[in-house]
Amino acid sequence: MEVTVFTPALEGIKLVKSEQGEILTQPFLDACKHILPVIDKFGAAMALVKSDIGGNISRLESKYSSNPTKFNYLYSLVQVEVETKTAKSSSSCTNGLLWLTRAMDFLVALFQNLIEHADWSMSQACTDSYNKTLKKWHGWLASSSFSVAMKLAPDRKKFMEVIQGTGDISADIQKFCTDFSPIFEENHKFLARCGLDDMKAP
Repeated sequence: MEVTVFTPALEGIKLVKSEQGEILTQPFLDACKHILPVIDKFGAAMALVKSDIGGNISRLESKYSSNPTKFNYLYSLVQVEVETKTAKSSSSCTNGLLWLTRAMDFLVALFQNLIEHADWSMSQACTDSYNKTLKKWHGWLASSSFSVAMKLAPDRKKFMEVIQGTGDISADIQKFCTDFSPIFEENHKFLARCGLDDMKAP
């Protein structure tokens, strides 16, 4: 079978929704987890993003594990916090889901850039996607750290060779962007309905 570094994530995303079309907690977190090896290939440039995504997955998973039946659907993690008025806490699952979704938005935008702008360097592609997604939610400190990290972005050609595997990497990147985007969009819409989609970082 032809595989690329995206193959596990693309398989995982197929399992994310129930027959009724609701996002299931564990399959969603598993699909996001499958993106971590992709982020690894960026090296030091993405260390912050990786620890952020990994930390938020762990936070949501830990809550899910406390009662898998109750928290079978992703948004039930948020609804409980909305009811107890703890959703805006910095350690809440709501906050975890919001920042996990934002970090994933950044990755989707980055890979979209790599497909659409063959002439861009990796740091150009990273900076543009950061400006389009995370920047407006970051305070000065996070923004500065990000700018420094982007200077460590790997060479684009080498990166593409590393993630290629034996499959069609361009097709898989496009599929990743197409399949994952609607799920993240749904998360934003749900959080916006709860009035929780605009929390900022310090």
